[in-house]
Amino acid sequence: MSQTTKGKVHTILHPELGFTKWDKIVNGFIIILICLNVIVVILETVPSLHLYHPYFIVFDTVSVIIFTIEYLLRLWSSSYDPKYSHKVHGRLKYMFSMYALIDLVAILPFYIHEIYSLDLRLLVMLRLLRFLRLFRLTAYMKSARIVRSVFVGRANELKLSLVLILFLIVIAGCTVYFVEHPAQPTVFSSIPAALWWAVITVTSVGYGDMVPITAAGKIITSLISLIGLAIFALPAGIITAGFLDEMKKSKVPDANLCPHCGKPVNKTGII
Repeated sequence: MSQTTKGKVHTILHPELGFTKWDKIVNGFIIILICLNVIVVILETVPSLHLYHPYFIVFDTVSVIIFTIEYLLRLWSSSYDPKYSHKVHGRLKYMFSMYALIDLVAILPFYIHEIYSLDLRLLVMLRLLRFLRLFRLTAYMKSARIVRSVFVGRANELKLSLVLILFLIVIAGCTVYFVEHPAQPTVFSSIPAALWWAVITVTSVGYGDMVPITAAGKIITSLISLIGLAIFALPAGIITAGFLDEMKKSKVPDANLCPHCGKPVNKTGII
């Protein structure tokens, strides 16, 4: 009986595993609650809404209670998953998984504040951690899981493109420093300062706070800007290709689903 209940709870809390009405209800409720929490965090910073701060506190408290219950249920039912099947070691392994850590960090600031008297600045920083609740949507939204799959599947290619971008930034920053420092010793005062210019130039933002004035500096800036556009196109192409692959996979019919009604089936027929 315990295993049956644990399996039902595990399935409800992992919407990709279930196909029942309750899965959709819980899924929708948690998504709405997470979105409302992020909206409340944003609205709390509006001076004209400080009058409603007590209501925001009540909403946050109720939300944390719900998220805590959900976290404990996830921890309890995690042993139903073969990856975390051991009653003790399995649950410990789950607690240190990425999603479990996000769940914990999202509710932890509330309890830290309740237990300890914190400095106001530290309290504000901890309360901002509530924005991490937004990342919990990745466990409930199929589109978010696709995004994660794209980045995980294309991790090596993205790392390579990131290394190329970093190389370009370092080379550009060092080069422009040696060219522009004699002419603008206060603007291009050091290589770290020049690296700021390199980042802004490579990303084609161009704030205008650091502008080369020498002929060599202008030529280097032009080349760096053109190379930056080409290199930044690499990760965009990699991510696009990853999305196309994931979309193709999602269109492949699941052998466990009925091709007509979409309901799960077993060897004897539709469940």
